Amino acid sequence: MAVNRDPILKRCRYLGISPAVVGIDKSSKRNPNANTRRKVSEYGMQLKEKQKLKFIYGVLEKPFYHYFEIASKMEGQAGNNLITILESRLDNIAFRMGLALTRREARQLVTHGHFLVNGQRVDIPSYRVKTGDVITLRDKSKSSSKFKAVAEQTAGRVTPVWLEVNKEQFSAKIVRMPQIEDIDYEVAPHLIVELYSK
Repeated sequence: MAVNRDPILKRCRYLGISPAVVGIDKSSKRNPNANTRRKVSEYGMQLKEKQKLKFIYGVLEKPFYHYFEIASKMEGQAGNNLITILESRLDNIAFRMGLALTRREARQLVTHGHFLVNGQRVDIPSYRVKTGDVITLRDKSKSSSKFKAVAEQTAGRVTPVWLEVNKEQFSAKIVRMPQIEDIDYEVAPHLIVELYSK
């Protein structure tokens, strides 16, 4: 499996996103002498938006393009559908529940089988949840000091409106599918649609 080993803060600075979006608390200092006036081509802007989404959700090119194909066939705008698909991944839900500090950590926890979806153990990070699904921690994992410590650290994190989280039970219910208005970072999905439509 391919692993992205790029320095996270450097990547955040290049893509113009806050490290908090990926779950990192450090501030990324920008060099005031850096040349920020360089003109970016239309293709460059489209590519950057695609790289931003791939980096935030930790998805490689092949599955990302597959998600785009699914989003194109769904009803509505392809760009908004793509955001919905990425947000409804199980590793992202674990991150949004506050049971992982980063999406990378959430992906590992899901792979290790700590999460149940509707009572069934699921160890596939790319598993897509649906409205009404209930995601819980395995009973064995609930007593783990690791999850209690992480839950305390992420206590101040804002829970999205489409997710009904019960912190005491380590569970969450999908109230509705996530929309582009619900995300906590800026993105222009229409640029990704234009890039893939060439």
